[in-house]
Amino acid sequence: MSDTAPVIDIRGVRKRFGSKVALDDVHLCLPPGTVLGLIGENGAGKTTLIRHVLGLLKPETGTVRVFGRDPVIDPVGVLSRIGYLSEEADLPIWMRVGELMRYTQGFYPTWDQDYAERLQREFGLDTGARLKQLSKGQRARAGLLVALAFRPDLLLLDEPSSGLDPVVRRDILGAIIRTIADEGRTVLFSSHLLAEVERVADFIAMIRHGRIVFCDTLDGIREEHHRLTLRFAEARHGTPPLEGALCWDGSGGRSGQEWTVVCRGNPARLEAAAAVLGATVVERSFLTLDEIFLAHAASDRAETAASGDGKG
Repeated sequence: MSDTAPVIDIRGVRKRFGSKVALDDVHLCLPPGTVLGLIGENGAGKTTLIRHVLGLLKPETGTVRVFGRDPVIDPVGVLSRIGYLSEEADLPIWMRVGELMRYTQGFYPTWDQDYAERLQREFGLDTGARLKQLSKGQRARAGLLVALAFRPDLLLLDEPSSGLDPVVRRDILGAIIRTIADEGRTVLFSSHLLAEVERVADFIAMIRHGRIVFCDTLDGIREEHHRLTLRFAEARHGTPPLEGALCWDGSGGRSGQEWTVVCRGNPARLEAAAAVLGATVVERSFLTLDEIFLAHAASDRAETAASGDGKG
């Protein structure tokens, strides 16, 4: 993405839990000032990847460097510069909001009290309220407050607005966007809410079965994925073996001659591959990020079903 020394530099990382492969030869580079949206289905490896960045997990093979340091060997040097918020927003719920702010301040010399108080007012948090008495949305706001108030160099967000109502999601996303715009912070943002990822991210990476499927700008991703309508001279009674096809829509129409496919690749190569099959591309259109995500998910399910059939 950039020639600048990366904030996150992951090379060839593999990780298994028993027989399950959680990360498989993952390479990821995140330069300063970049916002990367990480998408993928549940269990794809998003949280496992973030835990490696935090130094909570050690890779079996490969390397993880954050600010040029190994987060497992030098957790203080790494974590002191990371703001982190997860879906669970693990907080000491016996504390009051004001106590949480003072407690967290003691760990970070860069804590900005004026900024913390401004966030507290914007989020409508009562400093005297106990965290255990707050709603899930209010606790998420409190978690984001302490993640942002020391102005971290890297912000890690693991499904930060999952399960929250639209108003809370708007507040959290707005605070993140202002932080990015005002200070140019580096952000790794994991979410299954694709509209949020589109709104925030400079680059988007999709992880599937522990592997990075793509990592590019939204425009770059959309330019690489297409919906093609193919017309065959003769009827076909099964999905054509088109290179780059992710999923087929429909069953060839009434005549079996016209098929619609979502595929990935260079348009000229796709048209040439279709011609080899005896088809002409009669229509081509771009897809939304949501449609691209669903196409990859459908491809994954089709591969799994085929594998199961083969084993049976």
